[in-house]
Amino acid sequence: MSFRAKRINRIAVVAAAMAAALSLAGCSLLPAEEEPLKPPLVKPPQENYRTVEVVKGRITQEIRGNGTLESYFTDSMQFKAGGGIVKEVLVKAGDTVKIGDPLISLDTGDMDIELKQLELNMTKSNQALKAAKQNGDSEGLRVAQLQYDIDRLRYERLEAALDGKLLKAEMDGQVTYVAELKEGDPVREFDTLVVVADPGKLRLAFQTDGSPDVSLVSVGAKAELVFDGNVELVGEVAQTPSSAPFTEDAIAKERNSKMIFVEVGKLPEGAEIGTRADVKVLLQERNDVIIIPRSGLRSYLGRTFVRILEEGDKIREVDVETGIKGSTDIEITKGLEEGMLIVLP
Repeated sequence: MSFRAKRINRIAVVAAAMAAALSLAGCSLLPAEEEPLKPPLVKPPQENYRTVEVVKGRITQEIRGNGTLESYFTDSMQFKAGGGIVKEVLVKAGDTVKIGDPLISLDTGDMDIELKQLELNMTKSNQALKAAKQNGDSEGLRVAQLQYDIDRLRYERLEAALDGKLLKAEMDGQVTYVAELKEGDPVREFDTLVVVADPGKLRLAFQTDGSPDVSLVSVGAKAELVFDGNVELVGEVAQTPSSAPFTEDAIAKERNSKMIFVEVGKLPEGAEIGTRADVKVLLQERNDVIIIPRSGLRSYLGRTFVRILEEGDKIREVDVETGIKGSTDIEITKGLEEGMLIVLP
């Protein structure tokens, strides 16, 4: 082989060796391909339910409220001989008054002077009448008598009108209401301006909330009363909206349609008009019956049902029938058994 041929052959061998080396080096520089990660195992969350056990017990249906002691006997004071302009308000709520005590006075203008003038006229005509009697003048006596009668009638009428400008108490008692009036305010005839009540005979009055359960309250029903948060008494329902007496007074009629009145025997010491008490009237009561919280009862499209938790996390809907509805619980008459777990919302 010629020198030239040998030289070419060496070059080819060297080139092949370098290519092989570069190939090996390139493979070592490239990062090895990583295997894809397996997704982590996700444990499904376990739902937590609020539950309550079905139990047997006592349930009651009640009407509750907050009442105020008021008098059996009250008198609404009004000006009955015409209105006028207020001159002075002489009493305030809480005052004790006697029959005839002044309550509110109206402006009389010059009526007092006019009354004095009529009194003078009546005195003069009376003197003339006496003189005619002494003189034995029958015709003069007749004229004098007529003049005296006229003067007396004028005096009495003005005296009554002047007296009508002063509102007076017509019974002994305690002032429980005074209209918001000040000097110069106008008042009308027959407006109720002052209310006086007899504090010797009190009853508790409380307003109902318009619940249909009110129709179940009857006269004679027992009522539990709590005064000052700790003094417990038992009273008796004396009047309900359905037993209220007929009245043409629109205000009294409206009030009676919403009020229940309770008679109390012996009141706690210090109780007076305006003293408040919590009231509970028992309507129905049953013992040893199935009861659940009212929040556990559900209704949908005419169905009444509950949700029952079974076998750890299985939910089943059960149709039920109800009985007495208490303030927080409800009686179940059909569909449930003691010990079941009710799912609450």
